[in-house]
Amino acid sequence: NLLKAKARATPQQRLFSLLFIDLDGFKPINDRLGHAIGDQLLQGVAKRLQKCVRETDTVARLGGDEFTVILNNLRKVQDAGFVAGDIVECLQKPFQLAEHCVEISASIGISIYPHDSKDVDTLIKYADTAMYDAKHAGKGRYCFYHCL
Repeated sequence: NLLKAKARATPQQRLFSLLFIDLDGFKPINDRLGHAIGDQLLQGVAKRLQKCVRETDTVARLGGDEFTVILNNLRKVQDAGFVAGDIVECLQKPFQLAEHCVEISASIGISIYPHDSKDVDTLIKYADTAMYDAKHAGKGRYCFYHCL
């Protein structure tokens, strides 16, 4: 899907963004409440992510508690931040899973094509780096990749 987004991002078209999302505190929840509840939580997160983006965008689970979102055809770089902020807010609302009320947050890293890189693997790496910057800044937030 990233390669398709790159192919569509001609000079006449708009930007696209990669959001790398990691759930804060998922492992303790999974360990404490069990894998069945953990799986339900991941499914709930995926559903909420789908509601936060447009039909033309792509949500994917990488594995574990990591997700990516491709935001296609952005008008401005800041638009990716608006969506990431909506996602952070949406995921902070409690999940009702069986008899458990589960609260979780997410750290999100953002890279932008072609500003940060024109290479797909590098965009993934940069979004991952930005996600760790968000985690280190206090979790439950988003951060754009910034070249040092």
